[in-house]
Amino acid sequence: MTKVAIYVSLDCYAVVGTCILKIAHIDTGKDFRGGQDALVSLARGLKQRGHAQTIVCREGSPLADRVKAAGLEAVSFGGMGELRRRLREGRFDIVHAHDGRAQTISFRASLGLPVRRVASRQVAFEPRHPLIHRWKYSLTTHGVIALSQAVKRVLLVAGVPEEHIEVIEPGIEMPKARSVEAREAGRVRWGFAGDEFVIGHVAAFTREKGQDVALEAALLLASRLPRARMMLAGDGPERSALMERARAASGFVQFPGFIEDLEEFYAALDLYIMPSRSEAWGLTALHATAYGLPVVASNVGGLAEVVEHGKSGWLVPAESAEALAEAIVDAASDPARLAEFGRNARRRAERFSIEKTVERTEQFYLRLLAAAGKDAMDGSACSDSDSHTAT
Repeated sequence: MTKVAIYVSLDCYAVVGTCILKIAHIDTGKDFRGGQDALVSLARGLKQRGHAQTIVCREGSPLADRVKAAGLEAVSFGGMGELRRRLREGRFDIVHAHDGRAQTISFRASLGLPVRRVASRQVAFEPRHPLIHRWKYSLTTHGVIALSQAVKRVLLVAGVPEEHIEVIEPGIEMPKARSVEAREAGRVRWGFAGDEFVIGHVAAFTREKGQDVALEAALLLASRLPRARMMLAGDGPERSALMERARAASGFVQFPGFIEDLEEFYAALDLYIMPSRSEAWGLTALHATAYGLPVVASNVGGLAEVVEHGKSGWLVPAESAEALAEAIVDAASDPARLAEFGRNARRRAERFSIEKTVERTEQFYLRLLAAAGKDAMDGSACSDSDSHTAT
């Protein structure tokens, strides 16, 4: 009797058995933003499914701290030669790059090694050099994960083959529904009265996130909604200048800075806004919907896939403070409809579970390995007990 590993199709995968993969994730970010949040959630879910993982990131970065807190291995880059040695000696199956620079590092460090290279495309803006874009995502990787249909469309326009792309939306762990007590505690935490209409947003302060548009909308709303308040949470290069401009809003806008635990932040809100100029997906908007918050978002990128206009929120033109302000006034004018939108938002969020994201990512890895003809019995692949037996 000779034992052989058989990859017939993913439909047969449950019969074949569970394959334990060795995965190296690479992320070069200095801060902890949506992409890093999604990476930690993915890695934690893959760990629960039994896969071995190493996260290569900046030493001492917020990501490194979160990875270690999740019980995962975080290692610093240590130079290209050191990373290549680690990938070769560790006999990794998958090298997954989570940003553009990481993709270059992944290609250089693993070229010629028996691994499958995966790249996550985290942005939805049109590339300045489509030919380079096509080469980068077609020839330096074996597969691309697009965070939304909007990102996929950008890749297709640049000439990346459709069969090279898999759309896998970042999922979340559903929190408990907000209670009256949680709302009251959030109001106390941030200093809001119970009858104030509180609008919130959290993101890095960069131009693409549109906090300047939110501030202009706040200036328009200050006299129209005197019992409304806006919180723009987060930090970044544009925060100081916006805080200076916000003085004209007479206390309408608060800037609480970086918030480690966002549960109380979301609990205090009545409405979430996402005035982005560009957005591949909109993870914080998805988190807001999971807490039962209606969302007003720019009609760009993946936000149109998160927010259902007229059902769970409002989609408005990007860079229009007037449209954003009008949507906020509309939201505040009808509490019953706002509550209905909040219930719809939470139901919408349930479609994007982290469990589904992890499962689909795992299947994508396995398809790439199967297409490469990688023997599942070799190295870190399936054990004998997981394989079919043939004579």
